[in-house]
Amino acid sequence: MKKIILPLVLGVCCATGASAQFGNLKINDRAISAAGKGLKAVTFSSEDAARMAHEGVEWMDEHNKIAPANSAYAKRLDKIFGKHRNEDGLPLNYKVYMVTDVNAFACADGSVRVFAGLMDLMTDDELLAVIGHEIGHVKNNDSRDAVREAYRRAALTEAASSQNNAIATLSDSQLGDFMNALISSKYSRKQESAADRYSYEFMKRHNYNVMAEASAFRKLAALSGGAQQSKTEQMMSSHPDSESRAAAVEKWAEKDGLNKKG
Repeated sequence: MKKIILPLVLGVCCATGASAQFGNLKINDRAISAAGKGLKAVTFSSEDAARMAHEGVEWMDEHNKIAPANSAYAKRLDKIFGKHRNEDGLPLNYKVYMVTDVNAFACADGSVRVFAGLMDLMTDDELLAVIGHEIGHVKNNDSRDAVREAYRRAALTEAASSQNNAIATLSDSQLGDFMNALISSKYSRKQESAADRYSYEFMKRHNYNVMAEASAFRKLAALSGGAQQSKTEQMMSSHPDSESRAAAVEKWAEKDGLNKKG
């Protein structure tokens, strides 16, 4: 099956209702209303975002094949990332989805999910750089904001308004709408650049090879370079391209004297 490259811009999560697939990842395929009626009246806290993200991750975990603990994928991820169960004040949990997609995400509740397709492509240090980028979205509250926007796009604010402006507990059908909205969300150039920088500092702080972040971006650039304009590439169009992001990392590394190869 052809690999679908999802951009490293999510930091969020997706799930299945009536299911479609990105590569082998199941998500809801129903149309989403962009109505935002009542959004400003809803108090949406970081705790609300974490709760909704947790519901979403549970949904995804139920509908996507997870690598068992004794598999090579799970063992590898635990070996390279196990010591980061609590990173920069964030309690994290992590699993591998056995799907062909080339991606990873971290949610507002601290859930980190890495796709087998990404693990097949990246070295250990490159994987750490990608995960560090996703953690950056959580630390910078990008993930919280993405959850809030997905909530608006899924037109769930009316349900909140009916409950004294509280964030509603989602039904199965609402979860499908919410997850579909969340998977199609994207971050701004500024948010992406900030997450790139967070990843660089994460690698530097733990004495990993910071240049792995640049090589990871270049691998993604090579994969997407010859493809026709897909839905995924359209999602990436408002973000810094992978080559430019790699060049930025190299400049940071040169300034810090860390621009070693390999």
